[in-house]
Amino acid sequence: MYLPQSSKRGSREKNIIGYTYPELYTGVEWYVGFYAFDPARNEMRRKKIKINSIKKTTDRRRYGETLKRRIALQLESGWNPWIESENTKAYIRIEEALKHYRQYMQKLRKDQVYREDTYISYLSYVRIFESWNSDRKVPATYIYQVDDVMCSEFIEFAYVGRDNSARTRDNYLGWLKSFCGFLLANRYIKMNPTEGIKTLSKSAKKKKREVLPEHETIRLLEYLQNKNRHYLLASYMLFYCFIRPKELSMLRISNFSVKNQTVFIPDTTSKNHRDGTITLPKKVIELMNQLRVFDHPSGEYLFSDDFRPGIKFRDSKQFRDFWTNHVRKDLCFPDKYKFYSLKDTGITNMLRTMPSLTVRDQARHSTLLMTDIYTPHDLQEADALIKNHESFF
Repeated sequence: MYLPQSSKRGSREKNIIGYTYPELYTGVEWYVGFYAFDPARNEMRRKKIKINSIKKTTDRRRYGETLKRRIALQLESGWNPWIESENTKAYIRIEEALKHYRQYMQKLRKDQVYREDTYISYLSYVRIFESWNSDRKVPATYIYQVDDVMCSEFIEFAYVGRDNSARTRDNYLGWLKSFCGFLLANRYIKMNPTEGIKTLSKSAKKKKREVLPEHETIRLLEYLQNKNRHYLLASYMLFYCFIRPKELSMLRISNFSVKNQTVFIPDTTSKNHRDGTITLPKKVIELMNQLRVFDHPSGEYLFSDDFRPGIKFRDSKQFRDFWTNHVRKDLCFPDKYKFYSLKDTGITNMLRTMPSLTVRDQARHSTLLMTDIYTPHDLQEADALIKNHESFF
């Protein structure tokens, strides 16, 4: 046992750091164990780092020997696990930290800091991260092992291993930065290991979505009139009312007023967290009446199973899935035509006949600058008042 003494004999702090060299213990329980002096208790305390979670015996022994040597070097350099634990929770198991993180996310969702789709996405990233780690040759066990190398490897897996797009890769990185920020704020780690990982260029992430030409939109109308008129209603809501898919999934019959010809989007479901009232064109109401939507109880969701009214909530993913598996396949649409393209198409079409302010309010854009993005190039003409303008210059 090594007990170095402080050279400052007059100091009130003892600065005693004692330890025994770590050993690998095997049996029913595998662990690396050693003793270190705890100044808070003024006594030697045993430290155990369990490694049973590593499945293969050979990998477990190799990892244990490596851990043993690393801890010995740390002890020799003056490291003390009990003093360290006052500042971090480095030897908390990853699964425990993730449990804490899930609870934290649930609270953020409850307080509406996180939107439902953000919460669901982050839970998915957590599951993928756990699965990836467990499949590694030597899985990380303790939270201190979530370092810059591990983070880089996970992002590489998300991008190359899973063959994702640059945008999806950066979504993974966004989650990982959030998770590591949580670890840092809660003193599990001392430095954020994602700081050196950069997002890809904007050009690599540019959205591959285009407006549908008129003849393709007509083809879509004819197809949905025969295939699924309830999905046609969802398409109308996106094309004429600019209601986002996530908002569509949460619409209830009670949100509609036939008398006022409006639909109300509450702040709890809208993207900007603000209430919004949208005008329902006559064509949309006529389809709703034909589908006998208003015969259903007011509390039912407008788009439940098979896009029909019902009591069961269905995630907005069902709109994209139907588009991919049926619409795009049957109509031979290219990837650039997406379900959300109907919103872009509707705004572009409305700007040809309606004032920008009217379109802005229907789309619930915060500024005209956002609405002007959709203005067709053939409408972007020179201002007649400026054409012949002259001044004293």
